[in-house]
Amino acid sequence: MGEALTLVTGANGFVGGEIVRQLREQGVSVRSAVRRAIGDDAVSVGDIGPDTDWSAALAGVDRVIHCAARVHQMDDRAADPLAAFHAVNRDGTAALARQAVAARVKRLVFLSTIKVNGETTRDRGPFTAEDAPAPQDPYGQSKWQAEQALHAIAAETGLEVVVIRPPLVYGPGVRANFARMVAWVARGRPLPFGLCRNQRSLVAVTNLASLAIAASRHPAAAGATLLATDGETVSVRDLLARIGTAFGRPARLFPVPPALLRLVGSLSGQRAAIDRLCDPLVVDGAPTRQLLGWHPPVTMAEALAQMAARPVR
Repeated sequence: MGEALTLVTGANGFVGGEIVRQLREQGVSVRSAVRRAIGDDAVSVGDIGPDTDWSAALAGVDRVIHCAARVHQMDDRAADPLAAFHAVNRDGTAALARQAVAARVKRLVFLSTIKVNGETTRDRGPFTAEDAPAPQDPYGQSKWQAEQALHAIAAETGLEVVVIRPPLVYGPGVRANFARMVAWVARGRPLPFGLCRNQRSLVAVTNLASLAIAASRHPAAAGATLLATDGETVSVRDLLARIGTAFGRPARLFPVPPALLRLVGSLSGQRAAIDRLCDPLVVDGAPTRQLLGWHPPVTMAEALAQMAARPVR
């Protein structure tokens, strides 16, 4: 008898696509849900919000891994960013969960964000699942409210909910700031981060997908909040050096004090971006590994080598 059907939302995205790939590689029956389907192997659900009809996607499904979201945006042009995030991430997630209950889905795995914990671990220890939530931006706030909505639905209905909070996700196909950083190193651009010794946790997309799949199956995961990491921390300076090693082109780093970088960021309107580069953000992923008996399948060096195998645009 084959394994029950798993629905992956946001299946054509960076993380969702990797989850689908791994499930299929394992021979698991998987259904992809996307905003607009191209081809015959996915279900189109349209825009995600409180009124989304998930019935076709949920038919016969035993587990849901919910990756679809309105993601963090550096230059958000929405008239009301908080309302826009809430409509998709909070209300859309709650609607999916309630329809999943009606469809007799057993478990829903929700891809949240470490931003629920906060933006930095400066002047404190690593983030843990027991920390009081302290989201600072509309994206983090909407994800925290989605988590609360899911737990309320779980308490009311018995739906098994698992929350995963990843930090920065990277790997082949990554976009946005990490892709730009990789391109800078690969092209030999001089970078002023030689003194950025702050420690940060990351998670490779291969590892995050593996964890999401494990969380969809493991009995102990029900009701848990899982923090996802590669199991190692790295400074921005050392991360850039590792990227250079992966691409066979040493990173060209020159020493600029972080305080000066922050000042330049303030004057140029890029202070938030500079803070993310200079501030520490360390995540304690050990409880997740212990609870599930799970270990990241790839190291950071291996994930960066996978990225280097693809051309940089």
